[in-house]
Amino acid sequence: MTRDITVTRPSLPPLEELIPHLERIWSTRILSNRGPYHEQFESRLVDWFGSPNVSLVANGSLALDCAIRCADLTGEVITTPYSFVATAHSIQLAGLTPVFADIRRHDFNLDPARVEAAITEQTSAILAVHCYGSPCDHDALAAIATRHNLKLIYDAAHCFGVTLGGTPIVSWGDFATLSFHATKAFNTLEGGAVVCAHPAGKEAVDLFRNFGIASEESIPGVGTNAKMNEISAAIGLLQLDRFEQARAARGAVAARYRDELAGIAGIEVPEHDPRLNSNYSYFPIFVTADYGNCRDGLHNAMKRANIYTRRYFYPHIASLPAYRDLPSARAANVPIAVTAAAEVLCLPIYEGLQDGDIDRVIAIIRG
Repeated sequence: MTRDITVTRPSLPPLEELIPHLERIWSTRILSNRGPYHEQFESRLVDWFGSPNVSLVANGSLALDCAIRCADLTGEVITTPYSFVATAHSIQLAGLTPVFADIRRHDFNLDPARVEAAITEQTSAILAVHCYGSPCDHDALAAIATRHNLKLIYDAAHCFGVTLGGTPIVSWGDFATLSFHATKAFNTLEGGAVVCAHPAGKEAVDLFRNFGIASEESIPGVGTNAKMNEISAAIGLLQLDRFEQARAARGAVAARYRDELAGIAGIEVPEHDPRLNSNYSYFPIFVTADYGNCRDGLHNAMKRANIYTRRYFYPHIASLPAYRDLPSARAANVPIAVTAAAEVLCLPIYEGLQDGDIDRVIAIIRG
């Protein structure tokens, strides 16, 4: 029986390297509340991200919650319809109204012109996503945010280790949030972080992630429990040491796909910016009308061969019951996102994907 090929597989450190750290955690019985592994991991990320204001949290969704609550937003937040649902959910859960603006086809990210056209007197922020780790047009979005006195938050869940021209893209915006979920290029089993532009932002996030508690006798505000535990932090430290190895392995898979898929009618591979040091979290392709099958047909053909691709991001967020009644959710307002949701297929990519596995994927695409 042909073995399964999944869309991703988490990279993990060797178990024998983790065991001494588990033994130390068991001996100290320090499991949470900014223990020694937490503090060491957070300190290491300061160097990785080029920012002194990094706060670890328990997962990427809580990272979004922390950023939104600590940005002190009101009214409306302009965001993308083409992302994982957590992006819009975090806005809604904070009692704010998401306003959808369309994306650009070449990078899957918010179109700055459509963002500016969506601004009203009720707008307090832009929540943009670096989709698939492809950087947004930060210069344009930052100029819009400055011009209209808006907060700029980036959902950078896909962006661990990604740099553009040598600059970590998580250093952009008032807040940037990351996910260290098992599906990501860098994982701590589960986890996340918030990168803040200013020390006051980190101070607010650190309070919010710990129920608003400042000390034994001081609870100056409302918060939640978003703290990362010691085991996740210990795994994160080990993962940092092998991340470049994982990045290189993923990059080799991406290069093979680019080479093999070039010239196939109806299969479009987004261009790769040579200034971008990607983490190769995803490998999206467009399956267009010129291909001999539709996107869903190819997806199902892969599944019959025990190859599990994903239709990221389908259905698009603006079409979901929680959002489709919003005026900005009309398909006519987000046509490129609608098309991307119907045409994009993410192929398997992970450290350890074998040449023979890639051959199987390519063979199905070629028909």
